[in-house]
Amino acid sequence: MGTLKDRLRTDLTASMKARDELTTATLRMVITAVHTEEVAGVEARELTDEEVSTVLRRERKKRAEAAQAFADGGRTESAERERAESAVLEAYLPTQLSDAELTNLVGRVLAEHGISGMRQFGQAMKAVQAEVAGRADGARVAPEVRRQLNAP
Repeated sequence: MGTLKDRLRTDLTASMKARDELTTATLRMVITAVHTEEVAGVEARELTDEEVSTVLRRERKKRAEAAQAFADGGRTESAERERAESAVLEAYLPTQLSDAELTNLVGRVLAEHGISGMRQFGQAMKAVQAEVAGRADGARVAPEVRRQLNAP
């Protein structure tokens, strides 16, 4: 199918033709964020699919945080819009690991690397994050790693 960036552009064109305002606006926003990331720094470059996924995760997280802030402020319409944008972005990201899958993955990685104590927490997080590869948020991974490292 090509790269993730190509898929975003193709889907943008399709959403424009379908007059889907929400999807069109969301995809324009994320394509702009990807472009900004590409031209940031000393030299412009093409992002890999993994880097585009990182931008998508960052944008999804911004939408979730904004939705929470709007909901806390009593602005339910704005909160719903942010949640809807987050859902559009979710379609382009890998499926998130379930709690059971995360528990099994953390246990397996800790066993493979021989990590057994809280003193090795940083090393454990690095190894687990490499395996997770965006399929679980760090806010879910860290507590599970702590729990398994503290277990007798």
